[in-house]
Amino acid sequence: ALVWGWYRWRAAQVRRALPHRGHTGLAALAATHEVRVVTQNVDDLHERAGSIDVVHLHGSLFSSRCSDCGRRAVPEPLAAALADADEAARLPPPACSHCPGTIRPGVVWFGEALPTAAWDAALDVVATAELLVVVGTSGLVHPAAALPSLARRAGLPVIEINPQPGAIAEVASESWRCTAGAGIARLLERLDAGG
Repeated sequence: ALVWGWYRWRAAQVRRALPHRGHTGLAALAATHEVRVVTQNVDDLHERAGSIDVVHLHGSLFSSRCSDCGRRAVPEPLAAALADADEAARLPPPACSHCPGTIRPGVVWFGEALPTAAWDAALDVVATAELLVVVGTSGLVHPAAALPSLARRAGLPVIEINPQPGAIAEVASESWRCTAGAGIARLLERLDAGG
């Protein structure tokens, strides 16, 4: 009950958050270039910034599924009544309408496998990209952390944008020590200049 209440509270917090310059910059980049976003974040900030092709490797705070049969919950219980969400609320999770199971947040918890469709989509991004830009990650969470190495082995340039060096710096073609907003702005300038 505490877990369901916490996820409702967390979804409410995210709904109040606004996309930053990195999110809006990627959406702007998509107006003139083909952009596919693969994210480990479980929020919807990329979509609210205007990005369309977003792969959520770790699921979404705004989708739920049954813990037993795996079917998606409709209507979405985590999206309902978020204004009154309380971090410490003890709310029993809803029951599944298809089986005796209970509904759980549609996120990947530690120790769980990534959704197959999301992982396959991420691999397709790497297989079809001309450039991989890795923004704001430590590069320590696997299997997502393997994507830059896969890209480099395929001959793709990899640009890391991160204020602090992470594990991605070891495989990146270039590492830019800046915020996501500043880095995406720099990338847009470079691509618009033909570089």
